[in-house]
Amino acid sequence: MKPLKKALLFCITFTLIISSAKENTTKGGKSMTLKKLTHAEAAVLIEKGTERPFSGKYNTFNQKGFYLCKQCGTPLFRSSKKFTSTCGWPAFEKAITGSVRNIPDPDGRRTENVCTQCGGHLGHLFIGEHLTTANKRYCVNSISLDFVPEEKMGRAIFASGCFWGTEYFLQKADGVLQTTAGYTGGTKTNPSYKDVCKGTSGHAEAVEVLFDPKKTTFETLTKLFFETHNPEQINRQGPDIGTQYRSVIFYTNDAQKKTAEKLIAQLKKKGLNVATTLTKSTTFWEAEPQHQDYYLHKQTTPYCHIYEKKF
Repeated sequence: MKPLKKALLFCITFTLIISSAKENTTKGGKSMTLKKLTHAEAAVLIEKGTERPFSGKYNTFNQKGFYLCKQCGTPLFRSSKKFTSTCGWPAFEKAITGSVRNIPDPDGRRTENVCTQCGGHLGHLFIGEHLTTANKRYCVNSISLDFVPEEKMGRAIFASGCFWGTEYFLQKADGVLQTTAGYTGGTKTNPSYKDVCKGTSGHAEAVEVLFDPKKTTFETLTKLFFETHNPEQINRQGPDIGTQYRSVIFYTNDAQKKTAEKLIAQLKKKGLNVATTLTKSTTFWEAEPQHQDYYLHKQTTPYCHIYEKKF
């Protein structure tokens, strides 16, 4: 093929790649819209290029919030996990559970980071540098990221028995960006699944939900929470018995508390003896990897969570 024809074919292909904003299927059967990328963004996210060191807008950026995939909007990193590495690119010691996939780089030496949802190229993972307690550095291109301030990202924490079932329904809801199974409400630092199962840690099995306030609301998600478990049961859910299986809404602000109180009042008016408690949120500890997206991996459905319309 002549050089001119090759160049023309490349330009046509590249233009099609960056100009398409298409629907795609992500985990849980939900669809996502891919953002229309600029030439520079596509050169990194799709063509796996690298921006010049010290040129990215987030290299020395320190605002509190969440870093999202530029192409699909999936939350990837928390600002609390960002650190200064002097490498010239934003550095994170940990990614949000399940959001980043590590694969062998074509160069045969490094490990590439890609967005789990859309496959967009983010950067590389380096291990063994002893820069953080996790001994990991996610070296990410700023151009692969969007940033959302903490106050503009919706966040909710629900506990309704086994967190596998709680997550199953919440992660399927429209507007939900990310769900994480974990433990909260107790006193033990960095608890394990075994610690919580003993019933002495004080923690409940819970699910943290990150959501887009433009697409859903805390009230909508709280209604789903009530409609996918039995809020009348105390310290149990179906066959699962123990304080770790209690029904709790861990509210993050006063507005969430008032919304939850309103919905509980509505259910009580309908004759339900609601046992759900409201507790101010504290540290949320992520559960082990095998507990994340449990039913999606198993390709089965919850044994003690069933949807029942209540509102």
